[in-house]
Amino acid sequence: MSEAGLIVRVAAKGEGATADGRYATLAAPGDVLQADGSLVFGPNHAEPECRHFPACGGCQLQHLTEAALGEYVFDRVVGAAKGQGLETGEVASAHLSPPRSRRRATLHAQAIGKRVVIGFREQGSHKIVDMRECHVLAPEIFALIGPLRTLLEGWGDRKLAVDVEVALADQGVSVGLKGLSAEGLAKTEALLDFARDNGLARLTMDSGYGPEGVWEPEPVTATLGGTPVTLPPGGFLQATRDGEAVLVGAAREWLAGAVTVADLFSGLGTFAFALAGPGTKVLAAEAARDAHMACQGAARMNGRPVHALHRDLFRNPLRVEELDRFAAVLIDPPRAGAQEQVDQIAQSKVGRVVYISCNPASWARDAVRLIAGGYRLAELRPVGQFRWSTHVELASLFVRD
Repeated sequence: MSEAGLIVRVAAKGEGATADGRYATLAAPGDVLQADGSLVFGPNHAEPECRHFPACGGCQLQHLTEAALGEYVFDRVVGAAKGQGLETGEVASAHLSPPRSRRRATLHAQAIGKRVVIGFREQGSHKIVDMRECHVLAPEIFALIGPLRTLLEGWGDRKLAVDVEVALADQGVSVGLKGLSAEGLAKTEALLDFARDNGLARLTMDSGYGPEGVWEPEPVTATLGGTPVTLPPGGFLQATRDGEAVLVGAAREWLAGAVTVADLFSGLGTFAFALAGPGTKVLAAEAARDAHMACQGAARMNGRPVHALHRDLFRNPLRVEELDRFAAVLIDPPRAGAQEQVDQIAQSKVGRVVYISCNPASWARDAVRLIAGGYRLAELRPVGQFRWSTHVELASLFVRD
């Protein structure tokens, strides 16, 4: 067996790579790529858990052992840092969310003849994998797939195409159906029966004009930092509860003792409510109006020292003179990063910056700007909330020495 074809790592998009730059799909480190393109499996190659792998786009890495999956998440974060020439400081081992822990997802449903398929799309395709099992979704969410398929098959629409947003809230599962309309009493009653029979926390429909409530027996909330916060339809939650706990735990540890914290791109207040408390006041800045209003309402109702600010930080970032009022900053931007806001932070006097990211590449580019401004990357914590996926997150601490 030639070592020339030895798979030495898994690349960013999930293919196995040899030392001489060849790639093989569904290859794990330690596998050997043969001259005919076949693989001889090594010790890091696992038997996939799910019958839908590798077709289903929900997972790309079920062929990796737990150890190899952790190394992939770790290497993605460290590799992004090294790619920008960054000194990484202390790096924790990767945290991996366990199977069946995903609490939010967007699925797709489509009529094919008289039947309806529902699930994730195939990798790089619009074709939907008709989900019959799932090893990443929380059981409460997966339990709805069969009843939802039955509901939509009774719709009688041969052109049916629906996006299904699901999220696990405090009260149960919130379901949003986008691209569906209910004309007539029978269809409205079918929706209500589905929501009641399956104990939904909420059911909304969006026929092109935004989500409209169909069922919500009590206001839907997500508890963040011990504070119940209204969860708007489609509202952002960290993908898993344990992933959120790791990211929040890092922020609490690194920002302990900070009297004032600016939480930028704060969303519903995942970090703001966790950090706020005796001796710590938090400014929560967010552009999305529904998330801002939910955060503001929760702070007022529960007497939390969180001041919610409605502000588009891409168009109007917090300026140096505003940032200098804070002992610390936490920033959790979208995938593209936040160059303009980071440039302002880099020029500020803020002593500690926690940067949470869902994209190691954009994070590393922003990190270069912080370091050019006089910060040092002190700690890194890789997080794999999207189990068996190439989607990787991280928490990082930058300090001024």
